[in-house]
Amino acid sequence: MKIIFHQDFYQVYTNDPAAERGRLESIVGELWDKFDFVDAVPATLEDIAAVHTPSHIDDVKGEGIYPIAALAAGGAIQAAQIGLTEPAFAVIRPPGHHASAGSAWGFCFFNNMAVAITKLKNEGAIKKALILDIDLHFGDGTVNILGSSGYVDICNPVSQKSSNYVSEIEQALAGGPYDIIGISAGFDNALLDWGGVLDRPDYVEIGCMVRRAAGRTGAGYFAVLEGGYNHKVLGDNALALLEGMDK
Repeated sequence: MKIIFHQDFYQVYTNDPAAERGRLESIVGELWDKFDFVDAVPATLEDIAAVHTPSHIDDVKGEGIYPIAALAAGGAIQAAQIGLTEPAFAVIRPPGHHASAGSAWGFCFFNNMAVAITKLKNEGAIKKALILDIDLHFGDGTVNILGSSGYVDICNPVSQKSSNYVSEIEQALAGGPYDIIGISAGFDNALLDWGGVLDRPDYVEIGCMVRRAAGRTGAGYFAVLEGGYNHKVLGDNALALLEGMDK
Protein backbone atom coordinates (compact mmCIF):
# COMPACT_ATOMS: atom_id res chain seq x y z
CA MET A 1 0.00 0.00 0.00
CA LYS A 2 1.18 3.51 -0.84
CA ILE A 3 0.93 6.42 1.61
CA ILE A 4 0.87 9.88 0.03
CA PHE A 5 2.45 12.45 2.32
CA HIS A 6 4.66 15.53 2.41
CA GLN A 7 6.70 17.11 5.17
CA ASP A 8 4.89 20.41 4.54
CA PHE A 9 1.76 18.89 6.06
CA TYR A 10 3.46 19.15 9.45
CA GLN A 11 3.23 22.93 9.33
CA VAL A 12 0.67 24.75 11.46
CA TYR A 13 -1.10 26.78 8.79
CA THR A 14 -4.09 27.96 10.87
CA ASN A 15 -5.24 27.73 14.48
CA ASP A 16 -7.95 25.16 13.83
CA PRO A 17 -7.79 21.55 15.15
CA ALA A 18 -7.03 20.10 11.70
CA ALA A 19 -3.78 22.06 11.61
CA GLU A 20 -2.73 21.37 15.19
CA ARG A 21 0.85 20.26 15.77
CA GLY A 22 1.10 16.57 16.57
CA ARG A 23 -1.92 15.47 14.55
CA LEU A 24 -0.10 14.29 11.46
CA GLU A 25 2.82 13.08 13.55
CA SER A 26 0.50 10.66 15.34
CA ILE A 27 -0.50 9.07 12.02
CA VAL A 28 2.89 9.04 10.34
CA GLY A 29 4.45 7.54 13.45
CA GLU A 30 2.15 4.52 13.16
CA LEU A 31 2.51 4.07 9.41
CA TRP A 32 6.12 5.02 8.64
CA ASP A 33 7.78 1.60 8.92
CA LYS A 34 4.81 -0.40 7.65
CA PHE A 35 4.02 1.11 4.24
CA ASP A 36 5.67 2.78 1.26
CA PHE A 37 5.59 6.59 1.42
CA VAL A 38 5.28 8.73 -1.72
CA ASP A 39 5.82 12.51 -1.76
CA ALA A 40 2.69 14.50 -2.53
CA VAL A 41 2.78 17.03 -5.36
CA PRO A 42 0.40 19.99 -5.68
CA ALA A 43 -2.74 19.82 -7.78
CA THR A 44 -2.66 22.07 -10.82
CA LEU A 45 -4.87 25.13 -10.98
CA GLU A 46 -6.71 23.41 -13.81
CA ASP A 47 -7.52 20.42 -11.60
CA ILE A 48 -8.77 22.64 -8.78
CA ALA A 49 -10.75 24.86 -11.15
CA ALA A 50 -12.54 21.79 -12.50
CA VAL A 51 -14.30 21.68 -9.11
CA HIS A 52 -14.11 25.16 -7.56
CA THR A 53 -15.17 28.60 -8.76
CA PRO A 54 -12.58 31.29 -9.59
CA SER A 55 -13.85 33.46 -6.73
CA HIS A 56 -13.42 30.66 -4.21
CA ILE A 57 -9.91 29.93 -5.44
CA ASP A 58 -9.11 33.62 -5.10
CA ASP A 59 -10.49 33.59 -1.54
CA VAL A 60 -8.22 30.68 -0.60
CA LYS A 61 -5.26 32.49 -2.13
CA GLY A 62 -6.19 35.60 -0.17
CA GLU A 63 -6.12 33.65 3.08
CA GLY A 64 -2.58 32.51 2.30
CA ILE A 65 -3.70 28.86 2.36
CA TYR A 66 -3.45 28.07 -1.35
CA PRO A 67 -0.05 26.29 -1.36
CA ILE A 68 -0.92 23.81 1.38
CA ALA A 69 -4.50 23.36 0.12
CA ALA A 70 -3.26 22.66 -3.42
CA LEU A 71 -0.72 20.18 -2.02
CA ALA A 72 -3.50 18.36 -0.16
CA ALA A 73 -5.66 18.21 -3.29
CA GLY A 74 -2.70 16.93 -5.27
CA GLY A 75 -2.07 14.21 -2.71
CA ALA A 76 -5.68 13.10 -3.04
CA ILE A 77 -5.31 12.92 -6.82
CA GLN A 78 -2.20 10.77 -6.45
CA ALA A 79 -3.98 8.42 -4.04
CA ALA A 80 -6.93 8.08 -6.43
CA GLN A 81 -4.68 7.39 -9.41
CA ILE A 82 -2.63 4.82 -7.50
CA GLY A 83 -5.85 3.40 -6.11
CA LEU A 84 -6.89 2.25 -9.56
CA THR A 85 -4.30 -0.54 -9.31
CA GLU A 86 -3.43 -0.84 -5.59
CA PRO A 87 -4.79 0.62 -2.34
CA ALA A 88 -3.50 4.03 -1.27
CA PHE A 89 -4.03 6.50 1.56
CA ALA A 90 -3.48 10.25 1.33
CA VAL A 91 -2.28 11.55 4.70
CA ILE A 92 -3.05 15.15 3.88
CA ARG A 93 -4.37 18.38 5.32
CA PRO A 94 -6.30 20.64 5.16
CA PRO A 95 -9.24 18.22 4.97
CA GLY A 96 -11.83 18.79 2.27
CA HIS A 97 -15.31 17.34 2.60
CA HIS A 98 -16.94 20.59 3.79
CA ALA A 99 -15.70 22.51 0.75
CA SER A 100 -18.35 23.20 -1.89
CA ALA A 101 -17.69 24.65 -5.33
CA GLY A 102 -17.85 28.26 -4.19
CA SER A 103 -17.46 28.13 -0.42
CA ALA A 104 -15.95 26.15 2.45
CA TRP A 105 -16.13 25.77 6.20
CA GLY A 106 -15.19 23.24 8.92
CA PHE A 107 -11.39 23.48 8.51
CA CYS A 108 -11.68 22.76 4.76
CA PHE A 109 -10.62 24.83 1.73
CA PHE A 110 -10.58 22.65 -1.42
CA ASN A 111 -12.59 19.46 -1.66
CA ASN A 112 -9.77 16.95 -2.00
CA MET A 113 -12.01 13.97 -2.70
CA ALA A 114 -14.06 15.82 -5.31
CA VAL A 115 -10.93 17.11 -7.04
CA ALA A 116 -9.52 13.56 -7.18
CA ILE A 117 -12.69 11.86 -8.42
CA THR A 118 -13.31 14.60 -10.99
CA LYS A 119 -9.74 14.22 -12.25
CA LEU A 120 -10.24 10.48 -12.78
CA LYS A 121 -13.53 11.06 -14.59
CA ASN A 122 -12.14 13.80 -16.82
CA GLU A 123 -9.21 11.58 -17.77
CA GLY A 124 -11.60 8.76 -18.72
CA ALA A 125 -10.18 6.48 -16.00
CA ILE A 126 -13.58 5.84 -14.38
CA LYS A 127 -17.24 5.85 -15.27
CA LYS A 128 -18.79 5.22 -11.84
CA ALA A 129 -17.56 5.97 -8.32
CA LEU A 130 -18.64 5.39 -4.73
CA ILE A 131 -17.57 7.73 -1.93
CA LEU A 132 -17.82 6.46 1.65
CA ASP A 133 -17.58 9.37 4.06
CA ILE A 134 -16.89 7.94 7.52
CA ASP A 135 -16.17 11.27 9.18
CA LEU A 136 -18.32 12.25 12.17
CA HIS A 137 -19.72 15.21 10.21
CA PHE A 138 -21.83 15.04 7.06
CA GLY A 139 -19.73 15.71 3.95
CA ASP A 140 -21.95 18.48 2.63
CA GLY A 141 -19.35 19.88 0.24
CA THR A 142 -18.83 16.54 -1.47
CA VAL A 143 -22.57 16.08 -1.86
CA ASN A 144 -22.96 19.63 -3.18
CA ILE A 145 -20.29 19.09 -5.82
CA LEU A 146 -20.81 15.46 -6.84
CA GLY A 147 -24.18 14.39 -5.47
CA SER A 148 -26.08 15.24 -8.66
CA SER A 149 -23.27 14.35 -11.06
CA GLY A 150 -24.91 11.09 -12.12
CA TYR A 151 -21.70 9.09 -11.85
CA VAL A 152 -21.02 9.25 -8.10
CA ASP A 153 -22.89 7.56 -5.26
CA ILE A 154 -22.17 8.94 -1.79
CA CYS A 155 -22.69 7.22 1.57
CA ASN A 156 -22.60 9.25 4.80
CA PRO A 157 -23.51 6.75 7.55
CA VAL A 158 -25.51 8.32 10.36
CA SER A 159 -26.13 5.59 12.95
CA GLN A 160 -24.94 6.16 16.51
CA LYS A 161 -24.54 2.40 17.05
CA SER A 162 -21.41 0.89 15.58
CA SER A 163 -23.02 -2.31 14.26
CA ASN A 164 -25.71 -0.34 12.42
CA TYR A 165 -23.10 2.12 11.16
CA VAL A 166 -21.08 -0.69 9.63
CA SER A 167 -24.28 -2.18 8.16
CA GLU A 168 -25.00 1.09 6.38
CA ILE A 169 -21.60 0.89 4.73
CA GLU A 170 -22.17 -2.76 3.80
CA GLN A 171 -25.42 -1.83 2.07
CA ALA A 172 -23.72 0.96 0.12
CA LEU A 173 -20.95 -1.38 -1.01
CA ALA A 174 -23.57 -3.82 -2.32
CA GLY A 175 -24.47 -1.28 -5.03
CA GLY A 176 -22.54 -0.53 -8.16
CA PRO A 177 -20.60 -1.88 -9.87
CA TYR A 178 -18.02 0.87 -9.34
CA ASP A 179 -14.71 1.62 -10.98
CA ILE A 180 -13.31 3.31 -7.86
CA ILE A 181 -14.25 3.46 -4.18
CA GLY A 182 -12.98 6.50 -2.30
CA ILE A 183 -13.04 6.69 1.50
CA SER A 184 -13.26 10.13 3.07
CA ALA A 185 -11.47 8.83 6.13
CA GLY A 186 -12.40 10.95 9.10
CA PHE A 187 -11.57 9.40 12.47
CA ASP A 188 -13.45 11.84 14.71
CA ASN A 189 -16.29 9.35 15.06
CA ALA A 190 -13.95 7.08 17.00
CA LEU A 191 -14.84 5.79 20.44
CA LEU A 192 -12.29 8.06 22.14
CA ASP A 193 -12.72 11.02 19.78
CA TRP A 194 -15.58 13.49 19.38
CA GLY A 195 -18.20 11.06 18.08
CA GLY A 196 -17.67 8.08 20.38
CA VAL A 197 -19.11 5.47 17.99
CA LEU A 198 -16.43 3.41 16.23
CA ASP A 199 -13.80 1.26 17.92
CA ARG A 200 -10.57 -0.03 16.38
CA PRO A 201 -12.11 -3.32 15.13
CA ASP A 202 -14.80 -1.31 13.35
CA TYR A 203 -12.18 0.53 11.31
CA VAL A 204 -10.51 -2.76 10.43
CA GLU A 205 -13.86 -4.15 9.32
CA ILE A 206 -14.68 -1.09 7.23
CA GLY A 207 -11.35 -1.44 5.43
CA CYS A 208 -11.97 -5.15 4.91
CA MET A 209 -15.44 -4.54 3.49
CA VAL A 210 -14.09 -2.02 1.00
CA ARG A 211 -11.30 -4.40 -0.02
CA ARG A 212 -13.73 -7.30 -0.48
CA ALA A 213 -16.21 -5.17 -2.45
CA ALA A 214 -13.43 -3.95 -4.72
CA GLY A 215 -12.27 -7.53 -5.22
CA ARG A 216 -15.74 -8.67 -6.24
CA THR A 217 -16.16 -5.99 -8.89
CA GLY A 218 -12.59 -5.20 -9.95
CA ALA A 219 -12.83 -1.66 -8.57
CA GLY A 220 -9.90 0.36 -7.34
CA TYR A 221 -9.99 1.91 -3.87
CA PHE A 222 -8.24 4.58 -1.85
CA ALA A 223 -8.69 6.85 1.18
CA VAL A 224 -8.03 10.48 2.00
CA LEU A 225 -7.72 11.88 5.51
CA GLU A 226 -10.52 14.10 6.78
CA GLY A 227 -11.13 14.63 10.54
CA GLY A 228 -9.81 13.00 13.71
CA TYR A 229 -8.54 15.01 16.66
CA ASN A 230 -7.57 12.80 19.58
CA HIS A 231 -3.88 12.35 18.86
CA LYS A 232 -3.63 9.48 21.33
CA VAL A 233 -5.81 7.19 19.20
CA LEU A 234 -5.82 8.85 15.76
CA GLY A 235 -2.76 7.08 14.41
CA ASP A 236 -3.85 3.64 15.56
CA ASN A 237 -7.34 4.09 14.14
CA ALA A 238 -5.84 5.10 10.79
CA LEU A 239 -3.61 2.04 10.94
CA ALA A 240 -6.66 -0.12 11.68
CA LEU A 241 -8.45 1.08 8.55
CA LEU A 242 -5.36 0.41 6.47
CA GLU A 243 -4.95 -3.07 7.95
CA GLY A 244 -8.37 -3.84 6.56
CA MET A 245 -7.70 -2.19 3.22
CA ASP A 246 -4.29 -3.71 2.61
CA LYS A 247 -3.99 -6.67 0.28
